[in-house]
Amino acid sequence: MKHACVADYREAARRRLPKVLFDYIDGGSYGETTLAANVADLAAVTLRQRVLRDVSTLSMATQLFGQSLAMPVILSPVGLAGMYARRGEVQAARAAKAAGVPFSLSTVGVCPLAEVASGAATPWFQLYMIKDRGFMAELLATVREAACPVLLFTVDLPVPGARYRDARNGLNAASPGERLRQALDGLAHPDWFWDVLVKGRPQTLGNIAPASTDLGTLQEYMGWISRNFDPSVTWKDIDWVRDRWPGPLVLKGVLDAEDARAARACGVDGVVVSNHGGRQLDGAPSTIAALPAVVDAVGDTLAVLMDGGVRSGLDVLKALALGAKACLIGRAWAYALGADGEAGVAGMLAILRDELRMAMSLTGCVDVREAGRDLLTA
Repeated sequence: MKHACVADYREAARRRLPKVLFDYIDGGSYGETTLAANVADLAAVTLRQRVLRDVSTLSMATQLFGQSLAMPVILSPVGLAGMYARRGEVQAARAAKAAGVPFSLSTVGVCPLAEVASGAATPWFQLYMIKDRGFMAELLATVREAACPVLLFTVDLPVPGARYRDARNGLNAASPGERLRQALDGLAHPDWFWDVLVKGRPQTLGNIAPASTDLGTLQEYMGWISRNFDPSVTWKDIDWVRDRWPGPLVLKGVLDAEDARAARACGVDGVVVSNHGGRQLDGAPSTIAALPAVVDAVGDTLAVLMDGGVRSGLDVLKALALGAKACLIGRAWAYALGADGEAGVAGMLAILRDELRMAMSLTGCVDVREAGRDLLTA
């Protein structure tokens, strides 16, 4: 079946992946109200349809942190992507490179930084702070030596959110019966089983392998993350990171205008308005609802990006109209990767590009860099 939209890739991923993996991609925290609001609030933003404008020539290109982007989209960091398709981070990074957009590699990705850089292109790197600062210094040295263009420091996960789907599936701590059920479910998805479990080894947390030995199951991965992520991180730790990272530094997970001003005072280069895809604090505002206040708080002094709920090129234009310089997309590429690997991610990005082009044409926006609130009805 030809995929027409991100929802089609979601359904294909649901069919291809074992339930524990699909729910890990698809789910949110608690009752998933913030997850739903990310999508619903974007859908509620209304654009002005304009007519008789010359839209024969459109520009979707933009610049971020010294990089040229073919369109204002970045593949957001997604943990364990190498469990959705064989060496999944490399496949997604190749698709991103071909589309002219950045790929962000998660600290807890399956493929290590060197593999992604050699197999596709040097990615943006997403940083989680773990308690072992000696290892963190080594990791930042590796990222610096690889000349990653941007460091995304995720700051909204001092502790993992309460994700009911993962608990029901035994992702964090499975009983023998649950592990047997997961094994049988894996065998019931033979395409995934052969592609990932047989041909996709090694399945480790590649970037933190020296600090996370003897991890062989999803439950062990998640347990290690819960034990080792550092809940003591504060604004003073930005200086610690800055001392070890000279390049562009972007804080991911800012929802509050006061925190955005604090980020500016710390000297970072940008913020990502994000609620971790509705996977952390349920009841927090949607990212599109939080975006205008953050933009107003920092003006043009920081690059403000948005992540959360973006499922189409139309959504991208709405976020740009409300002040974002670009959108990070996470679930959209994870669904596409789980559905059809690199070809799926490439197809999804082509759909987003076509949708953005159509949305620009029908609103009379000829350059994404000029998108503003005048594109909105109110």
